[in-house]
Amino acid sequence: MIDPVADNVFNAISTVGTEKGVVENVPTTDEDWEKIRIGGVSIAEGAYLLKIQRPFAPPGEENPGPDAPVLSAAQMRAKVEADPVMWNAKIEALRNVGLEVLDIVKRKDVNELWDAGENLDRACESCHIEYWYPGEKDLFRRLDRRLKEFTASQQKPDTTAKPQKK
Repeated sequence: MIDPVADNVFNAISTVGTEKGVVENVPTTDEDWEKIRIGGVSIAEGAYLLKIQRPFAPPGEENPGPDAPVLSAAQMRAKVEADPVMWNAKIEALRNVGLEVLDIVKRKDVNELWDAGENLDRACESCHIEYWYPGEKDLFRRLDRRLKEFTASQQKPDTTAKPQKK
């Protein structure tokens, strides 16, 4: 339910490079803003549906397999039960983005809509990486570490070069 209406926010603005240059797509009509408002309401209200205990997957789809990159429904449920405070914090973060979108729609503030899209992505991904595909946390940590190492190596002066004689 939340994923499809999140696209109302994600797809509301974009920057696209074309042969004619950079084209910005922004909401311009009342209909554009109404679609975004529907996304915000659905996110804000739908987030609280996540508080209702229910299966994480339809019957028969509960177990993705032994080497799956995602957790099974039972593993997800165990993580939620082990730390319900974190689960509720993730829900509140998502709801807050929905409320932020509603405020932006009232003001029709295109500039803040960019930030709201990023905030929505952050809220979604921070939950998914905890409860759906947590194995990627280690991958991201390794990538961050390697990026920092690479950046640091690019900033060090090259001490291997020998000075040239005049």
